Amino acid sequence: MRRTALALGAVLTVTLTGACSDDTTGSAPLFSDARSLADAASAATVAGHSAKFTTDVAAGTLVSHGQGQAKFAADGTSLVMTTDYIGEPLELRLVARQLYAKVPDGSRDQVTDGKPWVKVSPDGSDPFSQVLGGSLAQLAEQNDPARTLAQVRTAGTLKSGERTQLDGTGAEHYRVDVDLAKLGSELPAGLPPGTVTPGTKVPLDLWLDAADRPLQLVLDLSPILSGSDGARITARYSGWGSPVDVQAPAADQVGALVGG
Repeated sequence: MRRTALALGAVLTVTLTGACSDDTTGSAPLFSDARSLADAASAATVAGHSAKFTTDVAAGTLVSHGQGQAKFAADGTSLVMTTDYIGEPLELRLVARQLYAKVPDGSRDQVTDGKPWVKVSPDGSDPFSQVLGGSLAQLAEQNDPARTLAQVRTAGTLKSGERTQLDGTGAEHYRVDVDLAKLGSELPAGLPPGTVTPGTKVPLDLWLDAADRPLQLVLDLSPILSGSDGARITARYSGWGSPVDVQAPAADQVGALVGG
């Protein structure tokens, strides 16, 4: 991810030849604006093909952890992950823009033929989707660096950049302010559209490796959650280019939720 621009669309279509430096301690200039930062990081994400990730959400008393692996391509990101978002382990798969959730063992009697998987949609009419569809979709999408980079490209203002290290690895650290009102309905972390006051900005810290691929993203939502002791989403990426297994559940393992 390096000298071109970090959007999510361009992110998965461009390769970073000549757009990145091989050494974050070298003499190549840092990015000077949010658009070029986002475009370069987006292109590098697609060029990276795959990665492992972890994600931590801390908002007041809500604390959750997730981990998984993802494939990045020009037509979108696919991923598999487990999370304790609902208080117990839950497996999610996002493939070809369709989200699947593995139903906890104790709720299988609410699925047709006791099948282990269901499709989840923010607009779904089944009880699972109505209660958790929007939250789970946002949770899965928040682990897609392309989505965050697209938000940076659309509504970001680059505040600073520096060469540093992250966990012993050379990195570039960028601080960006994201104007939420400019994102329309594409708000982070499932924030409801229409609830953001124009001009409200939240800080995003982004660390890139020598190839402009994301190493860590930290989104601080404290400014818009009044009374919160802090609200942060932290995503970390590693193992770029390593083999990953990301696929939808077999069709005969997907049922429909029929219970309450």
